[in-house]
Amino acid sequence: MIVKADLHIHSLASDGEAHPKDIIRYVRRLGINVVAITDHDTFLGSYLASKYLVPNVVLIYGAEVRVRLGKLLADVLVLCDHVPKATINELKELSRLVDVARDNNCLLIPAHPYTLIRHGMASLALANFWDGVEVFNGGNDPLTNLLNAIALSRYEGPKLANSDAHVLQMIGQAYNVLEVNDLSIDEVLNSIRRGPVRISVGYRINAQVRRFLWGIRRRLWGIPWGRDLINSPY
Repeated sequence: MIVKADLHIHSLASDGEAHPKDIIRYVRRLGINVVAITDHDTFLGSYLASKYLVPNVVLIYGAEVRVRLGKLLADVLVLCDHVPKATINELKELSRLVDVARDNNCLLIPAHPYTLIRHGMASLALANFWDGVEVFNGGNDPLTNLLNAIALSRYEGPKLANSDAHVLQMIGQAYNVLEVNDLSIDEVLNSIRRGPVRISVGYRINAQVRRFLWGIRRRLWGIPWGRDLINSPY
């Protein structure tokens, strides 16, 4: 079975525009079979999305965790089959993050690794403890994505492409094509581990404009992150 997977999406649980339930409905209309809602430093978005599951869409529980690398900070996608019991503060230490991931059947994937102004981790993305790397990110400009791909050409593990959507219109402008035996979380995670992963990349001008306008609105109107408005342990 061939499925499409977008594994880097933000909801109003952090700095995205859409509610998780709207993301689930939207990916179903697009024909995307696997989605990971990866809000910044929280699993809240994917936890909320789990309340609105629809047929033929697999939800990966995810977060984009900002880890400490000495004096630097870098973003890592954490993709799991359940919400780990560890706190986000625990996951911010790289060694602890790796241990929690192994104990909880999670994938660790450096986000936009060679995009330093967006907290990429550069050459550390070539380390052997990652389960894949993000070679194309829909929030990057084309030149940056090209440089990412060149810098990561030596990486021998799975190479992924994701939308990094902050608005609905960005979802699916980049995605991964996986071969799975069945449509389940475990099979999807194992398919990524096995590799190789085929990718589809591109840009939608209207989506990029919508994301830019959303960013302006958030800053001008002081829109808070949604997780500050929701009573949740995640």
